[in-house]
Amino acid sequence: MNYQDDIPLAKRVKSIKTITIKSFLRIGLLSIALGISLTYLATKSVLRQTKFLNNENNLIEETKDLSLLGHLPYPEASIDELILYSPGIYVHKDIYENLKEMQFRAAQKGISLQLLSGYRSINLQKDIFYENKSIRNQTAVERSMVSAPPGYSEHSTGYAIDVGDGDFPNTHFEVEFEQTPAFKWMKKFATKYHFVLSFPPNNKQGVTYEPWHWRFEGTVNALRKFEAANKITKFK
Repeated sequence: MNYQDDIPLAKRVKSIKTITIKSFLRIGLLSIALGISLTYLATKSVLRQTKFLNNENNLIEETKDLSLLGHLPYPEASIDELILYSPGIYVHKDIYENLKEMQFRAAQKGISLQLLSGYRSINLQKDIFYENKSIRNQTAVERSMVSAPPGYSEHSTGYAIDVGDGDFPNTHFEVEFEQTPAFKWMKKFATKYHFVLSFPPNNKQGVTYEPWHWRFEGTVNALRKFEAANKITKFK
């Protein structure tokens, strides 16, 4: 005999109704709570995405604010970061092996890939920018199209190089360098050694096309140095 048989039917039905109502109330409250939680999470996600986009936009605007005549600021490499590559030319030690390998592979194809310039101190960049500007009777804006102001040159990091074709020295630091075997080889294989062309035609920084100027992006430190420049290229 079931113990519930001793409970009057009316009380049993009332008890079941009470339990059912409580269950429905509990389910309803859980649904409301779940709905609020989902709404909160969705709102939080939207806010997070909005914040991300705002941060990206702010970074782009901040990058533009930091630029000077189209050039971005760069720190000067410390003495212990530099290594002598060839007579009178120092480079950042991080690029040494890649540059040697790149030159060697080019030579195997009969190409004379010459290093014309590497690290330049801010003081040297100052001399180049202001003295050449004076000699050529150019304004700072005109000179900035082909030379960075002091403190705004990639060469100061030690990661930037100027290259030329040893068989065509008359094209050194000239747009005509793009017609040489050395440039054509660089264009095809330089990325294999983590070198990229800094100022291609119609670049977003507004700097004159420089087929001879390449920068190294093969380490985290190098990527950080050129992050702002890459973001201008990506978002502008």
